[in-house]
Amino acid sequence: MIPFSDEELKPAVEKSLEKIKPSLAMDGGGLTLLDVKNGKVFVQLQGACVGCSASNQTLKYLIERQLRIDIHPEIEVINIPPGMESMIEELSQ
Repeated sequence: MIPFSDEELKPAVEKSLEKIKPSLAMDGGGLTLLDVKNGKVFVQLQGACVGCSASNQTLKYLIERQLRIDIHPEIEVINIPPGMESMIEELSQ
């Protein structure tokens, strides 16, 4: 269990994601933080990351790994494809 509220997590998540954005940009990709709910971080990969076959690896081994190092080892990152933002509530359970 993550010992922080979603409100406490959000600024830390934003700061951690800023470290990752330059790496994504080098490959023509991007990232937007959509929300933090129940200790889960909802992001939307953008640019070249959308539909890229390596996007799952990017999510787990770059984004989630960085957040786990910076914040908490159990933090989970979920990519929400464009147009699917209404799924956040369902996936945060």
